[in-house]
Amino acid sequence: MDVPFEIKTPGFWQEFRDRVKAINPQAYIVGEVWGDSRQWLDGTQFDGVMNYLFTSAAIAFTAGERVILEHVRSRDYQPYPPLSAPEYAEKIQELLTLYPWEIQLTQLNLLASHDTARLITIADGDQASVKLATLLLMTFPGAPSIYYGDEVGLPGAIDPDCRRGFPQKSAWNQELLYTHRQLIALRHLYPCLRIGEYNLLYAQGDLYVFSRSLSQESGNDGEELIVAVNTGTASAHANIEAVNLHSHPEKILYGQVEINWEQTGEIDMLSLNLPPRSGCIIGN
Repeated sequence: MDVPFEIKTPGFWQEFRDRVKAINPQAYIVGEVWGDSRQWLDGTQFDGVMNYLFTSAAIAFTAGERVILEHVRSRDYQPYPPLSAPEYAEKIQELLTLYPWEIQLTQLNLLASHDTARLITIADGDQASVKLATLLLMTFPGAPSIYYGDEVGLPGAIDPDCRRGFPQKSAWNQELLYTHRQLIALRHLYPCLRIGEYNLLYAQGDLYVFSRSLSQESGNDGEELIVAVNTGTASAHANIEAVNLHSHPEKILYGQVEINWEQTGEIDMLSLNLPPRSGCIIGN
């Protein structure tokens, strides 16, 4: 629902929800609200909102200093200034505590829309920014949304330029398309990427690492994945204590990374080395 905050009539959206759900209880009602949306997500109005709080943090972290400010300053979100991994971690933890978990799982997560410039244009054509942000999008709790054309590298500045027609196949960026297909397939294959717990494992410098996991009680054999993102221009190394992990994921499902499990005393340690401007998913 576009600009729902412009309707001031008390009870309007509550009645709207009642009528829609009476016709189709499975209908998904999403509102275009750019900031803190707790007043809209009380269970009587929308199922989710366009999660620009995630968008802002993801772009500021992955594109960083590449962000062209003229493409974002006039919008109602702030994908700037650049965020380090600890700063991104702080933003994400704030977001994950803003709404109940059930609401987190129904948020509409996005990197671009008809009201924003496209990410590849915001990032001055940097493909790595798109890949890293898409990795974060596809591994974050909620409903990932891809703005048409982003998966094939369609550029576009602020509205109306961001609403260009879909390009002919000869103009598709096949590398970005392949990345999107990989990540979408993994999200479909692993339930933990959709509904699993989200736990921060490491955030220093330009390296951000987290896990998505399901308990054995969920019927998914304790499924657990580790996701790592290095936004820096140099390789990133980390030794991570496995205190927040239930297993030892060591199968590389996406990206290129060097990993090694070691035991130091009674503590299991994951050694991880990730190339510059890259990300990975490790599974069990």
